[in-house]
Amino acid sequence: MPSTADFLQYTQWSGIATLAFAVLTILAFILKWGFRFRLVGSTGFMIVLTAGLFSLSLVPLSRTVIPGAVKYTLVFDNGSNQAVIATNHQITPTELEATLRQAASNLYSYGRLGAGGNNELTIRARTIIHPEPGISAPVYLGEVKRTLVTREDPQMAVEVYLDKFAQLPQPKA
Repeated sequence: MPSTADFLQYTQWSGIATLAFAVLTILAFILKWGFRFRLVGSTGFMIVLTAGLFSLSLVPLSRTVIPGAVKYTLVFDNGSNQAVIATNHQITPTELEATLRQAASNLYSYGRLGAGGNNELTIRARTIIHPEPGISAPVYLGEVKRTLVTREDPQMAVEVYLDKFAQLPQPKA
């Protein structure tokens, strides 16, 4: 994934290209070329592209990596204060706790608003089991609650439902 320094480099090159398009556009108007208005559009596009690259050079695009976390899939997100992630049914309680912490960090956004005055983001982790052929059942393994007010949350509450792990199929030896 490109870093902020890479985007700054791209911004510089795009800025040079934007200036070149602007000079070419001015020259086209002076010489009354037929495609001068197309150059106005191209120059405008280059200005927008350069501004976008510059904004990407200001904000880091990195994801948090928590040691011990496993891959998860976001299956529900109301964009406000609730989300659900899916994990593999072979996850351990320790891996689940790390995964919930990683999801809480990665899903935090300044744009989330608490619904109904609730300023906590709740992320639940679930997996799917098949108790009988043709039947699937979700099993919620844990949840994390974090504040929506600040990015760093020292009071993040992670709860792992250890009793639900007994329902998971055991690996065959």
